[in-house]
Amino acid sequence: MRRVIPLACIAICLGCAATDEERWRIFNDDGVALFAKGSYREALDSFDYAATLHVQDSVIHYNMAQCYDRLGDAKNAERYYVACLQLDPKHGDARLALVTMKYRTGHVSDGNQLIRDWLKQDEKSADPLVAEAWRLRQEKNYPLAQGKLLEALSIDPNNRRALTELAILDELQGMPDRAYVQYERILARDPNQAEIRERLELLKTKGVRRPAPN
Repeated sequence: MRRVIPLACIAICLGCAATDEERWRIFNDDGVALFAKGSYREALDSFDYAATLHVQDSVIHYNMAQCYDRLGDAKNAERYYVACLQLDPKHGDARLALVTMKYRTGHVSDGNQLIRDWLKQDEKSADPLVAEAWRLRQEKNYPLAQGKLLEALSIDPNNRRALTELAILDELQGMPDRAYVQYERILARDPNQAEIRERLELLKTKGVRRPAPN
């Protein structure tokens, strides 16, 4: 059953002045806000409405995949990650999410093959190096993982996925205060990163704070 769309959204979306472009953005923004609150089923409904207006938009497919992923529906999550990548083969978040899903569902060899293929297909991009670093982190090979991330950042110094992985490595290697600062920086650039916000909030609950200035 679909949830009831907020009256404000209905009023705007049904208004004569509202274009399809404006309507899909309203539904998508509503879904992003709901996702950030942990209301994944309701967010999925909003993204579904947005998709009816913008069916070829890779971001909506990714957002729907994320909802299914959080709801534990791996089959539909994979379906929408793949759909996203068909529309935008360079969508790094979707490709990395698909790799991590393969690992979580016990298809490790398939996940590794996805990484190998990605490295071959996009040799000059930072994102496949991030995926390789993520794989090395699963093996607890932190120094080599860090090396891959530094290589990725030499290609794209502001790559969010590489910066996130570096912060996670900082946590794992006993430097949570450095991770804290990195998560804050990432969120300052992109406030809609729900997973990063969750990581930062978890550090706060553990009593971690940003380092004092020298």
